Amino acid sequence: MYSYLISMLALVLGYIFYGKFVQKIFGPDSERLTPAVAINDGVDYVPMPVWKVFMVQFLNIAGTGPIFGAIMGAKFGPSCYLWVVFGCIFAGAVHDYLSGMVSIRNGGIDLPTIVGRYLGKTTRAVMLTFCVVLLVLVGAVFVYSPASILGDLLGDGSFNAVMIWVGVIIVYYVLATLVPIDKIIGKIYPLFAFALIFMAIAMMVGLFVKWPVIPEFWQGLGNRGPSVGLNGQSIFPCLCITVACGAISGFHATQSTLMARCLTNEKLGRPVFYGTVIVEGMVALTWAAVASYFFFDGGAEEVGSTMSAAAPKVVSDVSRAWLGVAGSVLALLGVVAAPITSGDTALRSARLIIADVFKYDQKPISNRLRIVIPLFAVTALILWFNIANEDGFNIIWRYFALANQALSCFTLWALTSFLVKERGKFAYLITFIPAVFMTTVCITYISTAKIGFNLPMGWSGWIAAIVSCASIALFYSWYCFGRKK
Repeated sequence: MYSYLISMLALVLGYIFYGKFVQKIFGPDSERLTPAVAINDGVDYVPMPVWKVFMVQFLNIAGTGPIFGAIMGAKFGPSCYLWVVFGCIFAGAVHDYLSGMVSIRNGGIDLPTIVGRYLGKTTRAVMLTFCVVLLVLVGAVFVYSPASILGDLLGDGSFNAVMIWVGVIIVYYVLATLVPIDKIIGKIYPLFAFALIFMAIAMMVGLFVKWPVIPEFWQGLGNRGPSVGLNGQSIFPCLCITVACGAISGFHATQSTLMARCLTNEKLGRPVFYGTVIVEGMVALTWAAVASYFFFDGGAEEVGSTMSAAAPKVVSDVSRAWLGVAGSVLALLGVVAAPITSGDTALRSARLIIADVFKYDQKPISNRLRIVIPLFAVTALILWFNIANEDGFNIIWRYFALANQALSCFTLWALTSFLVKERGKFAYLITFIPAVFMTTVCITYISTAKIGFNLPMGWSGWIAAIVSCASIALFYSWYCFGRKK
């Protein structure tokens, strides 16, 4: 428990000190008109109160990532805490803050446009396809899991009950993607965000009441997974892929640029973009600690489950055991709402990216429908593969997880280029170091993972060293000789 408390304190201090340092490097201007005020089209560019933007952004980026990912990551031991703390403060929060602020400063541009502006037109073309594919995957993978929970919670858990909820969620997706952002998203998302935060606080109180004996930093940082199915996985790079939301996630940047169109003052960027990642990290730390109790200190026996339980079962069993019927329903509402809301804002982001490419004015609903109809047709095909194949969800999820972290690499390198060109000496280091690290993570993972080249895991150290050195060398060759002075 002491490692958990130290980690929570570190996140707070990171927001206060490093967050302020990053804000100073960017230099927000409270007198400059933001896109929400300057454009205000009543559909996507809509001024909203800062507390509401915070709640919507938090729910958009959270999904089930900081819950399910942290539960799976807890099996790696206290190393999970360190990754959440350092990942949030020095990578994820910086990534989200700067992508949102660069979007605001440039009229609310989307992520592919940011990447194209600072990494070139060819990279932008790649990113357009990459982003839309990732966002459609997010929309597809975040339908079936909440439908399963709702089918079990409010029905008989049968296939037909689940499919009814799949249909309901898809209809909701279409509406939320089409209507102005303040009509559905701006009104109900804050309530769902409160449910998600309530669940985290309730789990935190449960930890303090039980004060379990869970692994601490000083007891070793090695993988504790052999007894629970992680034998053979190394902490690096597997932990950094397993725990994405709650540390750093490329998907976040697509949501930062979405909510950049709703902020009324640049000074509000730090609490909204940097702050939501810190809160998400707190949620991830709490669930990692709960999972440590569940897996290592008798929690599984207390709630009548096993140490091999999947993440959704851990959430369901612990919520019922600790919070009772009413509390568990509210807690599970947060788990259901999080993926649904992440899915629909992902598809909304996809609509806006496609609209920017084809120069479709999004005020007329007919123009929105031209994009939404084929977009949902593709999403439905992926969803059908997910349902029709026994292991479909796991297959899609693995590729989504890797694509998600790969997207963070593109974003970090684009932000590094922005800082080099517009913020002077050494400012670029705040994104350059995370960019090198995440590039190393992704290439090492795809080299050694079964969904990649399946090279021996023992080679990961050498691969990481080579990728890191190559990334640094290529960057400084561009920095010294290739960039325009």
